[in-house]
Amino acid sequence: MGLDLSQTLQQLDSLAGRLNGSRDDRAQRLASAVTAMRQADASEVRQKAESSQGRPYLCASLVDSFAGRYIPQAVPGDFCVVSVDGSHIDVDRHIPVRCYLINIGGCLLTYGSSPGARLFNSPSLHTEDDELYITDPAPLSNNAVAVQGPLLGLKRAVDEVAGLASAVETAPPGVPVLALIDGSLIMWGLAGRGYPTFIRDEILGDGLIPALEKLRDLGRDRALVVAAYVSLTQSTEVVNALRLHLCPYDTVECHQHCSVHRSGRNPCDIVNGFLDRHLFQEILGPGERSDVYRTNSSVSRESYGLHRIYFYYMNTGDEIARIEVPEWVATDERLLAMSHTLILDQCRRGMGYPVAIAEAHEQAVVIGQDREAFKQLLEDALTRQRLPVYTSEKNRSKQRRWL
Repeated sequence: MGLDLSQTLQQLDSLAGRLNGSRDDRAQRLASAVTAMRQADASEVRQKAESSQGRPYLCASLVDSFAGRYIPQAVPGDFCVVSVDGSHIDVDRHIPVRCYLINIGGCLLTYGSSPGARLFNSPSLHTEDDELYITDPAPLSNNAVAVQGPLLGLKRAVDEVAGLASAVETAPPGVPVLALIDGSLIMWGLAGRGYPTFIRDEILGDGLIPALEKLRDLGRDRALVVAAYVSLTQSTEVVNALRLHLCPYDTVECHQHCSVHRSGRNPCDIVNGFLDRHLFQEILGPGERSDVYRTNSSVSRESYGLHRIYFYYMNTGDEIARIEVPEWVATDERLLAMSHTLILDQCRRGMGYPVAIAEAHEQAVVIGQDREAFKQLLEDALTRQRLPVYTSEKNRSKQRRWL
């Protein structure tokens, strides 16, 4: 028997009723939060954010003001947008060979006097031990971690940025370039998972940072913006900066009295339940972007160096998107303005979502039929070499229906 939809519907109706009952209170709290944000002393918030380590929440650092608004510039006559995305087939214990596949796809779109488009994808199969495991290089160490699950996701993210750098190299000379990826530039998966140091060194020091450095080098001879587009963001870093402004306690007392789940007990509780995009939906007009903020993520702060991640929010007209850029873009007013203008232009061309990212996704995605075809091709290849082909009985049972 599947899901009992009648019982589920009753519970969903109850949920909708509770949300409707709290709508007025939520609207009042949001209005108060936006007012507090506009009235806050930015220098005071900046100082508190810089010394906020140890608070029970992650808050952004202000670069300039708190609730500023900026309009886009004119779109240049000639420019290029490069985007890369990735997908993968994870290690599967139900198939006869331990392996994984990463598919990197992308597009290079040229606008202006010489328009053009190039689509590409590149699958890579990984079967060797030094690909299937990340091994501690320290002498006398036998530590190794299998590349699968979340760790494979991190490796794929590195491959996406490396693929982005390779694609930028093929862009037409002499035109501004927007290099755009989907999702965050911050390797959030390395925070709080307890990965050993050699994993961080492999993913960041030997992977992501060299790829970002290559992109930075490519920008020395042309106007090049590297950015990440985060749709429907769940971030609360700016909300928590406002929480920090409203909090009456020092760091030690904050742990004792404050919670992101309580409401009504402390002045900072008015922001409970809100995301950054809720604030900026009230502040930004269509096409506008917010001030720039710097993330205080430990991963970015401790390991990214000159590529430390900054972000801003943009009202695309259809959603409030979070845009992440490395420090060398955030601190260059020309590149920052270019990121705003060209990403907004991409959203307008893509009916609300960057068209280059959508095209890159189409090139990269591995659908269910592809996964089944991959398994069949693998079995066929083993059979041709007269190697054993097997699967688990659990997997066989999923392919049959007994009743």
